[in-house]
Amino acid sequence: MPDVDLADLGAFADVARHRSFRGAATLRGVSPSTLSEAVRRLEERLGVRLLNRTTRSVTVTEAGARLLDRLLPALGEVSAALDTVNSFRDSPTGTLRLNVPIIVARVMLPALVEGFLKAHPGITLDVVAENNFVDVLAAGFDAGVRYGERLEQDMIAVPIGPRRQRFVAGASPAYLAAHGVPTHPRDLLDHACIRYRFPSGVLPVWEFEREGEVVRVDPGGPLIATDIELGLAAAIGGLGVLFSFEELLAPSFASGALVPVLAEWWQEFEGPFLYYPSRRLLPAPLRAFIDYVRANGAS
Repeated sequence: MPDVDLADLGAFADVARHRSFRGAATLRGVSPSTLSEAVRRLEERLGVRLLNRTTRSVTVTEAGARLLDRLLPALGEVSAALDTVNSFRDSPTGTLRLNVPIIVARVMLPALVEGFLKAHPGITLDVVAENNFVDVLAAGFDAGVRYGERLEQDMIAVPIGPRRQRFVAGASPAYLAAHGVPTHPRDLLDHACIRYRFPSGVLPVWEFEREGEVVRVDPGGPLIATDIELGLAAAIGGLGVLFSFEELLAPSFASGALVPVLAEWWQEFEGPFLYYPSRRLLPAPLRAFIDYVRANGAS
């Protein structure tokens, strides 16, 4: 049996999952060259190539794929076994890695993070905010936050944040004075609309509802952006109608920079969930966060 280092196996697993030395290095807080040396050392001891490397990509060989399939569950058990020591501390220590939508990071997490980290000073919270739908476990996260329609069936879900939310529409007073006020969602097809595109490339339609009638429209306009702040600035500047989370537009409604549009058609939906894998042993930082969210995280 080859004499291999557990740390080298962990380095290989992270690089293989990310298909990138740089991405895995960022996650582990080390340099890409450190991981490259660890993988090279592991390959030499095993006598087989595990990764194919070019200047642009990293792919897993057949031998590497077979090793990875067996290795990931074993590394998870080792990590969980070591983490049981945390249960003997007054407060757990370690890093908790979360993947959350941008709206959650901006609107919901700030109120939770302060209290949680004050209650658990030994925990470091590592949050990645993005609107891509990723496999959180494969990407090296402990848990994620998503909305119900995006939850995997084998995950445990805990409510976090407001339990009811709305998508709302708004435009500047100047825009509405110049172009008129829509009275039905289909009127938006004759208006300039500011669209949001997911990083995946999906351009979602705008969905409205009133008294059980659902209307979906796919309007055009002068701006499509993946940055909601850019879209918000454009709407305030009078370029068109914006459709987004109520929490993002509410300050502009309150200040008068934007005026609600089609308010009687605003559709409610269920709020987000913290989700994590169904497994017997959870990392202590994640267990502490779950307990905190259950006590403080839903409204």
